[in-house]
Amino acid sequence: MKYDLIVVGGGASGMMAAGRAAERGLKVLLLEKNERLGEKLRISGGGRCNITNAEENTKLLLGKYGKAEKYLYSLFAQFGMKETFSFFETRNLPLKIEAGKRAFPVSEKALDVVRVLEEYLKKGKVIVRYQSPVTKVSVHDTYIDAVFCGDTRFEAKEYLFATGSVSHPETGSTGDGFRWLEKLGHTIASPTPTIVPLAVKEKWVKTLMGVTLEDVKIHFFVEKQKQFSLAGNILCTHFGLSGPLILNAAHKVADLLHRGRVTAHIDTCPKIDLGSLEQILIELFDKNKNKVLKNILKEFIPTGTEKGLSILLAEKIDLNKKVHSITKEERKKLVQLLKALPVTVQGLMGFDRAVVADGGVELNEIDWKTMHSRKVSNLLVTGDLLHINRPSGGYSLQLCWSTGYVAGSHAGKHERH
Repeated sequence: MKYDLIVVGGGASGMMAAGRAAERGLKVLLLEKNERLGEKLRISGGGRCNITNAEENTKLLLGKYGKAEKYLYSLFAQFGMKETFSFFETRNLPLKIEAGKRAFPVSEKALDVVRVLEEYLKKGKVIVRYQSPVTKVSVHDTYIDAVFCGDTRFEAKEYLFATGSVSHPETGSTGDGFRWLEKLGHTIASPTPTIVPLAVKEKWVKTLMGVTLEDVKIHFFVEKQKQFSLAGNILCTHFGLSGPLILNAAHKVADLLHRGRVTAHIDTCPKIDLGSLEQILIELFDKNKNKVLKNILKEFIPTGTEKGLSILLAEKIDLNKKVHSITKEERKKLVQLLKALPVTVQGLMGFDRAVVADGGVELNEIDWKTMHSRKVSNLLVTGDLLHINRPSGGYSLQLCWSTGYVAGSHAGKHERH
């Protein structure tokens, strides 16, 4: 059986592309290596699925994609953020907007997003073959003439690669598409984990696993020279620091690590200066002068951090001391610590913990009006196979929806040359 389009990869962009092409009447085969579709989509946004970013200003939205911005205007003009909202909401998946204009399903279930796309495929009569990893791509001159799953040969007029990058390899994103594309003559930028947590040395951080430090400020240093600062929430984990603030700064921290020892200070009270904080502590100590210090910790340290910060504070002062016995010098040490909790960055976590990895096909090798390859006449490329840096906050999935829908809209229109 010969198909109009074979889509390799049943993730976000692959499902969108297959559904759209089938909606237009094309005969579509979707080859998926896993037992089910949308493995990475199911865990995105912690299972809540940050489906897009609701920034209405196209220039501001595309500016988040860095050097790729200039390539994306025609793509987003065809299918942008508003079209994404319409696509899901008209299919009974209402969306809501949270901080940072991040959009989520009202149900807060990534599984509902997968369900909508599966119904889209079913309605278009897309044939889906599960547990069918592509093992070989057969090429004749400048076009693909078949793909193989083991010994089974599949043929189509056109082929679409949507195999994803290398983040979360347990979901099947193992870089297969990069290898095929390189063999087909494409230039592939090597992937690096770009939106990824930081591994740190300090025990106090790891003791606070699962605790979010709210409204703090973190200052990064290389060899004690201050480099940049960020304000917001930080999630402590069993390996270090995470949360959107940290994830989106990972690429900058990666650059610092090449230059020397990277440390950071977390200011737990960024809106209060040292002097004012000390005055607050003096008043608090006066009210509780006969109590033991460790029993009033929760009065002046961030909520939920008592266990972890006790480790740090105990290095500076005896926590079993009565408050009235604490010296001026000891009190100053406490204030300084609250304004600069110490962190030593050991490195970035790997692809297994990366939300996004960059790398992929160089952008000038793609026709962005159709998502066709400029190297292989009957090939389309979508999603994370494209070399685009972007922050967390819905930008990655929007790229998948846009590239997938546009590719599905133009599949079958391309003349072989």
